[in-house]
Amino acid sequence: MRLTVRKVKFALFLVLLALVLAGVLLWALSIGTVHFPLHVLWYAIVEQFQQNLPVDAPLRGPVHDIVWLLRLPRLLLAAFVGAALSVSGVVMQAIVRNPLADPYILGISSGASLGATMAILLGIGVSLGENFVGMAAFIGAFGISLGVLFLSNLGGRSNSVKLLLAGMALSAVCGAFSSFIVYFANNKEGMQTVAYWLMGSFAGAKWNHLAVIAPVVLASILFFWTQSRVLNLMLLGDEAAITMGTDLHAYRQGYLLVSSLMVGFAVYSAGMIGFVGLLIPHVVRMVLGPDHRKLLPASALTGASFLVLADGLCRILIPRTELPVGILISMIGAPCFIYLMGKRAYGFGGGD
Repeated sequence: MRLTVRKVKFALFLVLLALVLAGVLLWALSIGTVHFPLHVLWYAIVEQFQQNLPVDAPLRGPVHDIVWLLRLPRLLLAAFVGAALSVSGVVMQAIVRNPLADPYILGISSGASLGATMAILLGIGVSLGENFVGMAAFIGAFGISLGVLFLSNLGGRSNSVKLLLAGMALSAVCGAFSSFIVYFANNKEGMQTVAYWLMGSFAGAKWNHLAVIAPVVLASILFFWTQSRVLNLMLLGDEAAITMGTDLHAYRQGYLLVSSLMVGFAVYSAGMIGFVGLLIPHVVRMVLGPDHRKLLPASALTGASFLVLADGLCRILIPRTELPVGILISMIGAPCFIYLMGKRAYGFGGGD
């Protein structure tokens, strides 16, 4: 009976988080250079479904174009990226058994940065299309994750410590090569483009981006949710897991690849956005505890709401100027994380 009550309470909590996400989406849709009252916004949304025309059909009016072509794609992209980074943070923290881990801890960010730097300053990957910078960043991020797996398996099977050390080593290598390219490229405009890309932005979101990232993120989150038991075992360590009949070696490597795939698509779509995968799992774990059956879906919804809220604030904090979302996230995330680390009652498992 008590178990059923707990499940009902958790289900209601998830419904509450989903309602918060819906409310934040409506708020962010209504604000900007042009402010829309809720009834105008609601009419534009309902009209699209009633007319059943392509969203980019001509002569639909300025309200429709702003809502459906500019704001809604970027806000949905922000939601999917927030969910992807938050869930990846949860998984990475379980893989390396380190509460300070985030999606970029294993060198993924440095790989993405190197890929983007090579694309912008050296023109590598121009044949990949208009979003070749994002594609190059995705290839760099995923390639580094494969390199981490290869290095961590040298001289014996990988474990959480070897994964962490391999990630740090490859991160340093990628950082050095990126700096080398920037130093010798002598391209001020390209350097500004690299800097802006590293700050992160959803301004270039399009529906075709969502068609790529949404299935990947949703399928990955569902996959990790089905793996909650193994992720819980990872917190106990390899020896304890083996005594329970589970060898974590293959799971750890598979989870790293799936998580890197999610992060790679997030980087491909929005550039570099830090702190989400570090901060959101901490906050949710403090509320719900370390059980991944609860932690994963709650982190996904919380991370989605957080990035949608941040993107909305980026568009209104400075009049007629859009602040890069990565800057705002860092300004919010760093003090919040310091506060969380200073709380005496905080621990990796939700308490001391």
